[in-house]
Amino acid sequence: MMKKMDNYSGLIAVATATLLSVAVAQTAHATAIRSDAGFTASSLAANDDGSTGFVSFGFTVDFFGNSRSGGYVNNNGNLTMDSALSTYTPFGLISTSQEILAPFFADVDTSSAGSLVTYGTSTIGGQAAFGVDWIDVDYYNSSTSHTNRNSFQLVIIDRSDIAAGDFDFEFNIDQVQWEAGTASSSDADGRGGSCARVGWSNGSTDSFELAGSGVCGAFLDSGTPSVTPGSMALFNHELNSMLAIDSGGATTLGRYNFQVRGGTVVDPDPTIPEPGTIALFGLGIVGLTFVTRRKKNA
Repeated sequence: MMKKMDNYSGLIAVATATLLSVAVAQTAHATAIRSDAGFTASSLAANDDGSTGFVSFGFTVDFFGNSRSGGYVNNNGNLTMDSALSTYTPFGLISTSQEILAPFFADVDTSSAGSLVTYGTSTIGGQAAFGVDWIDVDYYNSSTSHTNRNSFQLVIIDRSDIAAGDFDFEFNIDQVQWEAGTASSSDADGRGGSCARVGWSNGSTDSFELAGSGVCGAFLDSGTPSVTPGSMALFNHELNSMLAIDSGGATTLGRYNFQVRGGTVVDPDPTIPEPGTIALFGLGIVGLTFVTRRKKNA
């Protein structure tokens, strides 16, 4: 039975921070996803548009003045901190009224094929962490005949070692072969329609989306039938990955790192070079793709 179409809309962000882009073969994938058994300890039963009940992070975070000790893992590629979310067609995160962390907000369907969504706690760099894995997940209407799968992850890391309530969160992306479900007007291969969005919102005054959100084709890296990787293919870029707690200052393609200090998401590293200072190296081009953090009227 076809789902009822959603009527949400939103604005796509314009750029103030930078993403590092490196040319990679279509079949290559990032190594950003953290393979941690703790993040597979619990699973969300096979479903379409389902959510967990309230799940504890194992620590408390300060998200724009709201003290949050856990949230709701939603099948459709996101975690919300205030209430569960069943919406499957991605709406603009700049305009949402929910507290949401969305590594890949689109119509994940685990009811018939692909792997289940898993979640749980662990430690990273000596700090407590909570992670959610959407690995090898299918899209609506889930079917064993589908060949396209996505793999991505959300990790929330306690940084109370810096100050009470501080935390980091990461969107870790390995593979994006579909971008929407058929109830969001995609084709049979999960391409086109109302396409995925990546970002976060505090539900009122501050929100962020990666450029390419809602733009069909932008985030794709491979799949059947074959595609040319999108201009913003998520496995082929990174955002502040060198600031990850265990990075050692090295970048990791496919990792999008955000730091929350004093309840506010810190603007991306201002030391990243402006576009005019980026050099060309031989036949490779180090380019910049832009993202934004946008404040709404209070």
